[in-house]
Amino acid sequence: MNDSVFRTRSLGVPATGLPDQYADGKAAKVWQHYIGGHKQRTEAYQEFFCGVLRKHKLKRILDVACGTGVDSVMLLENGFEMTSVDASDKMLKHALRIRWSRRKEPAFDNWVIEEGNWLSLSDADFDTPDNGFDAIICLGNSFAHLPDSSGDLSTQRTAITNFKDQLRPGGWLFIDHRNYDAIIDTGKAPQRNLYYNSGCIEDIKTSLLLVDGKPSMLTLDYTVDPSKADGDFAEEGSEPNVKKQKSESKPQEVSKFRLSYCPHRLAPFSNLLKEVFSDKATHTVYGDFKPLGEVENPAYYVHVIQKPESDRNGMNGEQ
Repeated sequence: MNDSVFRTRSLGVPATGLPDQYADGKAAKVWQHYIGGHKQRTEAYQEFFCGVLRKHKLKRILDVACGTGVDSVMLLENGFEMTSVDASDKMLKHALRIRWSRRKEPAFDNWVIEEGNWLSLSDADFDTPDNGFDAIICLGNSFAHLPDSSGDLSTQRTAITNFKDQLRPGGWLFIDHRNYDAIIDTGKAPQRNLYYNSGCIEDIKTSLLLVDGKPSMLTLDYTVDPSKADGDFAEEGSEPNVKKQKSESKPQEVSKFRLSYCPHRLAPFSNLLKEVFSDKATHTVYGDFKPLGEVENPAYYVHVIQKPESDRNGMNGEQ
């Protein structure tokens, strides 16, 4: 099994001396420096996601990869109703802090945040609208954290089926992943890209595990220096980083952490989505938020796929 060779973050076991900072809660804060802070992150793609959601008149959104809340906050600020889940309580505590700090705003006061596992999503403690959510978002390359331990994508198939079951007929799934085709072919992940362009990024080292000649796990070793945050950086619900540095005598240390991913190539992942949603589903792929083919070598792909209006199975036991 591949996890006997490479250790993923979810096991909470240090790998070659690098701490699993998600397990102890440190990476949640460092991650904000990697992605560039809430404002810096969302400005790059707010127009795309909000534009598509509004085009299809989608209002009630389930964020299945909430993390520290960056995408949910973006959508709340743009008038969408959010339910947000994540499997990591260490990450969610940052989203909860944001909700508390902005609780006087009705949108944030009504923001539902719960723990939730993709493989048992129906067991999570949140209320699903009668017909299902208008849209589900799974962004930030989050889905690739789910390992393909069996080698046949059955785990991924289960998770995507659970996403589909939470959607109303005619609802939409937005799910993204890095351009793993390019990373596998070149052997190197880009240090900065459209999503993550923080000045705090020092280095990203790429390792690829092959099982029977097939890419099975991609491991990225990150080096992030929080002291390089510029004056525009600020976490929601906290002081700007620069102000903190002035008030603290102890310098912020460079952080090293490791994350592992299932490296989905574009074609097989597209086929998996169509398999779950059916060939009748409307499916569009964007490269760096442009129609596929306009950007020669995009850093990210975004899949937008619609649950057929005729598909009423799985929601509230309907047949």
